[in-house]
Amino acid sequence: MLAWLFTSLIRDALFFLGYLNDRSSFPKPLSAREERACLRRMQEGDDSARRALIEHNLRLVAHIARKYTVPGCDADDLVSIGAIGLIKAVNTFRPDSGTTLSTYASRCIENEILMCLRSSHKRRNDVSLEEPVGSDSEGNEITLMEMLGTDPDAVTDEVDRRITLSRIRTLIRQKLPERERIVLEMRYGLLDGECRPQYEVAEALGISRSYVSRIEKKAVQTLESALRGKSRL
Repeated sequence: MLAWLFTSLIRDALFFLGYLNDRSSFPKPLSAREERACLRRMQEGDDSARRALIEHNLRLVAHIARKYTVPGCDADDLVSIGAIGLIKAVNTFRPDSGTTLSTYASRCIENEILMCLRSSHKRRNDVSLEEPVGSDSEGNEITLMEMLGTDPDAVTDEVDRRITLSRIRTLIRQKLPERERIVLEMRYGLLDGECRPQYEVAEALGISRSYVSRIEKKAVQTLESALRGKSRL
């Protein structure tokens, strides 16, 4: 189960990185009807519908991230962290819960940013529990004591915290051979925000689609192994 979570989150993070390269390309939110249709298709196992729900809520991530200040994190870092919350929200949302996806996603995005805020201050020495450590969406100060009440899902949140987009960016440059890096860049739009299907990548590189699939799988496994190694440090 944990291995599946790593692989799924890495692929989602790569997917998001392609959009992060050009935030002006974030698509508009889905209409209520379109969202219901995507949710229904996702429940039937359609992964493209799940990706569409993530893609069309990326503006919500950027909007929420702008409201927070976390020591040591710039705007891109906060958007990246919030994106993990969005991915989690889409993966766990229940249409019969009585709330909307955007409301549920907003809480997950904010929780992810607040967990990062708490984590960053755990690493500091001699920190007062009453010391302000950031601000919420309304500009109110947040103290470390207020953060300590959070009780996250131990397994999922541990995986989430390990897979930050900035780390994946670094690992792509450091760990992947040139061909594997190029395949991921083209498949997930890491250079220009345009995700290309396998047949286009195959034509561009002069190789077969099945070979592209094998290269992509190997590259994701390499990133997974690197992240697992870091998580044990």
